[in-house]
Amino acid sequence: MIIAILGLMIGVLLGVYLPITYPSSYSLYMSVAILAALDSVFGAIRSHMEEKFHSTIFVSGFFGNAILAGFLAYIGDRLGVPLYYAAIFAFGGRLFQNFAIIRRYLIERITKK
Repeated sequence: MIIAILGLMIGVLLGVYLPITYPSSYSLYMSVAILAALDSVFGAIRSHMEEKFHSTIFVSGFFGNAILAGFLAYIGDRLGVPLYYAAIFAFGGRLFQNFAIIRRYLIERITKK
């Protein structure tokens, strides 16, 4: 748990002090990749609460989903087909589903005390 908090703090500090920018033409691809990464994070939180978390699965899913989602959005854009909608529906749906499960778990845990 301490490693996760340390990693989060390092990530926030890097984001604040290293102004990394990208062209606005990449905003669609980046937004889909960020959505996929957030889905992985919420899935990791859920699996940690269920005591099924594996760091290898998380890291591979985090980067794999983000890269695949961004790549599919790029390919769809080149073909003139909005493939990014598929990523939005898939990752967005799972993100809200994982959040609902996390919320229920936390409410049950608080009310049992």
